[in-house]
Amino acid sequence: MTTLVTVREYARLTSSTLAEPSLDRRQVSQSAFDWLCRLSSKLSQSGASLVELEDRKWLRLDNYVGVIETPCGTRVEILPKHLEEGESLEAARSLLIKMIRTTFDLPARDVGPSSLQKFNAPLNEWVMRQFLVSLDHLIKRGIRSEYQLVEDEQRFLRGQLSRARQMRQRLDRQHFFHIRHDVFSANRSENRLLKLAAERVCRATQVPSNWRLSHELREYLSEVDASREVAADFERWRDDRLMAHYQGVKPWCELILGEEMPTSVAGTWEGISLLFPMEKLFERYVASCLRRTLRRDARLRTQPKQHFLCEHDDRSLFCLQPDIVIDCETARWVLDTKWKLVDSANSQNNYNLKQADFYQLFAYGKTYLQNSTQGNLALVYPQRQAFKAALRKFTFADKLDLWVLPFDLDAGVLIDAALCDLPVGTPTPRCQEFRKG
Repeated sequence: MTTLVTVREYARLTSSTLAEPSLDRRQVSQSAFDWLCRLSSKLSQSGASLVELEDRKWLRLDNYVGVIETPCGTRVEILPKHLEEGESLEAARSLLIKMIRTTFDLPARDVGPSSLQKFNAPLNEWVMRQFLVSLDHLIKRGIRSEYQLVEDEQRFLRGQLSRARQMRQRLDRQHFFHIRHDVFSANRSENRLLKLAAERVCRATQVPSNWRLSHELREYLSEVDASREVAADFERWRDDRLMAHYQGVKPWCELILGEEMPTSVAGTWEGISLLFPMEKLFERYVASCLRRTLRRDARLRTQPKQHFLCEHDDRSLFCLQPDIVIDCETARWVLDTKWKLVDSANSQNNYNLKQADFYQLFAYGKTYLQNSTQGNLALVYPQRQAFKAALRKFTFADKLDLWVLPFDLDAGVLIDAALCDLPVGTPTPRCQEFRKG
């Protein structure tokens, strides 16, 4: 039986009984607690930090959001810390789904009762549902087959005779022919990946409608073998005109099989876990939304590697990579996103802003804006009840201006962008489609 535990970033988990569980403190089973400890030790070897052990009784989550599934049937759903007091879990889950769909440009077929607003299930169930709906649409249009060369040994001639192998045939098997022939088969790379993803959904889903549809679709692919080399089969995935109707299901298949995961959960357990670093997710979400609202003559780049902090022994050291750089004619804007909570009323503590972030933007400004006739720096934070409008301008030396701007997560819009003359306009129709969820 599956147990769902819903928390938010940086929550603490324990196997002990809690009198008053909350989004920041929840109880999990001892087996799930031990498995998360083992998983954390494996991930720490590769530099990733999923949880931290505190006093052997508590696990403190890091800034990952999504769903992680343990072998004992415990699903830990992690929602963004941006969740305001009194906001429903469904609204937070819908916001997270919208950010992921916008960031990865995922196609969605949300119709009827399974729409985003009414789908009250963990994130991984929503991803599985989208995969199944896309796969069902694909199968109704027809799966692609191709001719494949088969080498076989038969009592009859078919296709071409493999002369070299036939000449080496033993005397007691002279009545067998080594032949090569083509077979028109659906057992190709794309279909093998879809079969493997369908099998994983069959084992992992807990929603009855997903369970029924996944088993039905798996039967349609009964003649196809499940992929045994996922990475190699994805490399062989064709994107030509004949395979155009496969493009809608590919992103969902990559998420199910873990090929598009920012953090992969290694091990023998094959539960569908979707984990996203919230800092990176927010950065990509802001960039995706801004790209759809930019003027036609503006250009947006993410993580450019154009300048370095210093040089040493004819080598450039310490690459300066701002999150977003926008160029329009001779003007340039450098933006950096921060998934942190800003408080407009807390001027005594510098609005919760960090000095290190300002040092970072000052270095970006001195390098990326040195040849621009006009330009500004901006720090972008998520909009919240305590941070609804831009802060007053900050000024560095050499007349470098920095703005601290809020970003509306629901609407996908940068608030008060006109203060720093950013070349943005009204959202495109596709951006408005994402607004509607």
